[in-house]
Amino acid sequence: MKLFPSLVAEFIGTFTLIFVGVFAIHNSGGDLLMVALAHGLAIAVMVSAFGHISGGHLNPAVTLGALVGGKIDLKDGLLYVVSQLAGATVAAFAASLIVSTEMVAAGTPVLAEGVSTGAGIALEAILTFFLVIVVFGTGIDSRGPRIGGLAIGLTVALDIMAGGPITGAAMNTARNFGPALVSGNWSNHLVYWVGPLLGGAVAGLVYSKVMENKK
Repeated sequence: MKLFPSLVAEFIGTFTLIFVGVFAIHNSGGDLLMVALAHGLAIAVMVSAFGHISGGHLNPAVTLGALVGGKIDLKDGLLYVVSQLAGATVAAFAASLIVSTEMVAAGTPVLAEGVSTGAGIALEAILTFFLVIVVFGTGIDSRGPRIGGLAIGLTVALDIMAGGPITGAAMNTARNFGPALVSGNWSNHLVYWVGPLLGGAVAGLVYSKVMENKK
């Protein structure tokens, strides 16, 4: 199966992000810089490892952006998303077995007190827009700098520094879905579907229609 290595890469890469993220939140006591660095490094190394195999999406929002931008077809895109959600769920389950389900619940992105659903969706959409634009510019567009996952990982880190205390800065439906499914912490779950997917789709549309060289 030609697509199988890509699906395995997406599973492993997303597993790494969620597993590292949940433990980093627990071990750091929620220290924002440490959490941002852990997530950014996880993305940087996994995108660098698997970018040449699957494109290193590791995120349904990135896959949707690639679909809107004409870089992946619908069938492959759906299979990518299934692999990403599966990787996130298995990672959260593994973390719950190693430590506790409560730790997984605490590592599930949620809205801060007083943050409305609309504000959460808007922030997640904007942060994800930044991320997917950088994915296109440095990972998809052949004219971009070939710097592995560095720029993408740095974008994840800066987005968490900006939005982590407000929404958890998931930027990734899988980042919320896996831990929520395992822990039962479904608080404001819709935010983490609508916001990231909206931001990813807009970024894919903007980059493919405005910034790509159509000659």
